[in-house]
Amino acid sequence: MKSDCIKEFHTGMDQTQKIYPSLARSYKGFYPFKLSTTSFIYPDDYIPNVKMLGSYFDEIELLLFESNDIESIVPKSVVDELKCLAKDLDIGYNVHLPTDISISATDPHLQRDAVENYKRIIDLMLPLAPSTFFLHVPYEEPDAQKATIEKWRDRTRSNLNRLLDSTTAGALIAIETLDYPLGFIEEIVLELDLSICMDVGHLILCDYDVMEIFKRYASKISSIHLHGVENNQDHQAIDRFSPQYIPALVEIISRFQGILSLEVFAYRHLVPSLQTLESWWKNSKSPGI
Repeated sequence: MKSDCIKEFHTGMDQTQKIYPSLARSYKGFYPFKLSTTSFIYPDDYIPNVKMLGSYFDEIELLLFESNDIESIVPKSVVDELKCLAKDLDIGYNVHLPTDISISATDPHLQRDAVENYKRIIDLMLPLAPSTFFLHVPYEEPDAQKATIEKWRDRTRSNLNRLLDSTTAGALIAIETLDYPLGFIEEIVLELDLSICMDVGHLILCDYDVMEIFKRYASKISSIHLHGVENNQDHQAIDRFSPQYIPALVEIISRFQGILSLEVFAYRHLVPSLQTLESWWKNSKSPGI
């Protein structure tokens, strides 16, 4: 006899598939890395997206961009259903923490609020056993003088320590590459034994050398966010990359064994990204590559 969860899943799938197009094939276990994409591929909520995508990926990246009233955006009932779907679809999750709060803010009250909100959100999502929590640590200082960087680093370290001390998920936190040199936060990542999420789109948008960063931090890079860049716009399909970047990206995916998330937000961007990634992978296995 089917469980209530499985019955509801199949009923929901029948209704959802009438609205949205499905993918052509599954990539579960296809790569040595875990392939993921976002929970916002279809213009719908978390549950319909996971139902549509869960059969095709190893993990789903749950996007939590806003911290305000998170329990209304992702109530416990949704977390319970996501947990149920994880079992039925053999799917894992990773979580992108909100970007509207900052542990590196200059205002102590904003720092405190960020730590408390992140702790609450992490605790809410822990029943899903996520592989990773992606964390933005912005650098919004007026300059990049040594003294300014040190002050930013001191409060970032202090607030990360507070966050790690208040949750059991500290080892799961990955600091995402943004628009400042990774060297700004490198010593904190090493000191606190955190991992790095290498966001390729962010790095290319800011004209950093992705191959150099991958080689330098390979042992700490637990995850890669892969999305195309075109006309200074990121989160595009990965077939939109300029040809100059392709050799490095092909080499990176051939050596990577963590979590690779196609961080796009629409079906029309996901399909060519899947096709392009598979083409790169085949090329990486060709003689001479």
